[in-house]
Amino acid sequence: MSDLFAVSGMANDAPRPLADRLRPEKLEDVVGQDHIVGPDGSLTRMLRSSSLGSLIFWGPPGTGKTTVARLLASATDLGFDQISAIFSGVGDLKKVFEAARMRRMSGRGTLLFVDEIHRFNRAQQDSFLPVMEDGTVTLVGATTENPSFELNAALLSRAHVMSFKPLDEAGVEKLLGRAEALEDRTLPLDEEARATLIRMTDGDGRASLTLAEDIWRAAGEGEIFDSKTLQEIVQRRAPVYDKSQDGYYNLISALHKSVRGSDPNAALYYLCRMIDAGEDPLYIGRRFVRMAVEDIGLADPQALVIANAAVEQYRLLGSPEGDLGLAETCIYLASSPKSNAVEVAYLAAMRSAKSAGSLPPPRHILNAPTKLMKAEGYGEGYRYDHNEPDAFSGQDYFPEQLGRQTYYEPVERGFEREIRKRLDYWAKLRRERGGA
Repeated sequence: MSDLFAVSGMANDAPRPLADRLRPEKLEDVVGQDHIVGPDGSLTRMLRSSSLGSLIFWGPPGTGKTTVARLLASATDLGFDQISAIFSGVGDLKKVFEAARMRRMSGRGTLLFVDEIHRFNRAQQDSFLPVMEDGTVTLVGATTENPSFELNAALLSRAHVMSFKPLDEAGVEKLLGRAEALEDRTLPLDEEARATLIRMTDGDGRASLTLAEDIWRAAGEGEIFDSKTLQEIVQRRAPVYDKSQDGYYNLISALHKSVRGSDPNAALYYLCRMIDAGEDPLYIGRRFVRMAVEDIGLADPQALVIANAAVEQYRLLGSPEGDLGLAETCIYLASSPKSNAVEVAYLAAMRSAKSAGSLPPPRHILNAPTKLMKAEGYGEGYRYDHNEPDAFSGQDYFPEQLGRQTYYEPVERGFEREIRKRLDYWAKLRRERGGA
């Protein structure tokens, strides 16, 4: 039985994961966060001035948030307590706070590290405020979510937010080098496969070390993996893209702004990122429809037609054939002339509609189906445009109390140039025919 436990890795002396064995022992050993723990980093300056306060560590997984919190406690000689918001409730918080108070009475402070702090509800987050204010605990909260949206304003006002960045290629390479030195062996990868491995990690240091362990386990004596074999072995780690997290909204924003910024190459890249990550292609299609009306409008009326056609094409063909329709639409929209004049006009007209009240239209454009309404002047003086020169009467159609308004101002781009010419011509006729 003991042999079975040993084989399964459940023995008392089972080896620790590589990521745990390589965990830094000093703040300056943390990789990829020089802006925080480097010689001139924000946390380094705080420690140097002995002015450490409560902190919120914000960043993606595997960037060193937990490691820095643990090292921070030893660097300040504070007692260290760690809880996770996933597994802790109000009762657990009370116990931690009471232990911190007892420790304080003996003359030692407490650094309380709360992982996934954004998962605490508003009331639970508020419970930290008294112990933060009276110095019972120095709070260090870690979150992968944007603190501005997920944490109470009162909690944020009492803490300093530090942003942890995904590791760049040099940072991941440095970690892999440390792993090879610790294991006293190199990773069995050719140059291209090593570069592929670094890209697979998505800036996650812990993931890079986990993948390195998988590669060493899979390698036979003298075997060297190429990029294709590597991807088969590790089954390619999924892209960082969670619909409940910032990465999701960041990619959508990047796609939309690349289209708005008339960069078809960048737009196509973000489209492929989203498709590769498993986004619903019909959702992307709906976003394209929105872009067509919001950012292109009448500068290119075909944009809306093409965006709608891409949605229908995907419904008809599915993936992968339908993906090409989305790619075509993406490039077309990004390459189109841009105008938000329709949106600006709509919002301006809506403000008038809400502020001016229920003003009646002028009587000359009201129908008069009864004798009474005719007697009241409904429809009197209306001029049928098709019977007028240029099919244009030049009459005023605004409520008399409101007066004539101008909401829509076409831009001098794309098809709106032609619309501008028409509107200018009609404005000239309107002045000449007394409708202004």
